[in-house]
Amino acid sequence: QVQLLESGGGLVQAGGSLRLSCAASGNILWIKVMGWYRQAPGKQRELVAQIVESRRPNYADFVKGRFTISRDNAKNMVYLQMDSLKPEDTAVYYCSADIWSSRTNLQTYWGQGTQVTVSS
Repeated sequence: QVQLLESGGGLVQAGGSLRLSCAASGNILWIKVMGWYRQAPGKQRELVAQIVESRRPNYADFVKGRFTISRDNAKNMVYLQMDSLKPEDTAVYYCSADIWSSRTNLQTYWGQGTQVTVSS
């Protein structure tokens, strides 16, 4: 069974930084995509950043220049370094990964989410 476990959320003042981590575990053969989404109250879930295999990362316009995504393929982990945080970045952040496991074909998995709150 594949699982994604996030950590690193919390409360920070505007202008501060947080680093999110996500570890994928289970019967993993290959991880094609790793990324981060977020969902604020009353809004739809939206893509923040993702890395497809070893290609250049993709970022949403609203985080370009402030957030950095990276992945460690040897550890099956993905990170999101968030700098210059703004109150509008407040949301639940979800790790997502497209994984080929020993039991299933390529499938999208989600973490349980971690709360990020930015105070003004």
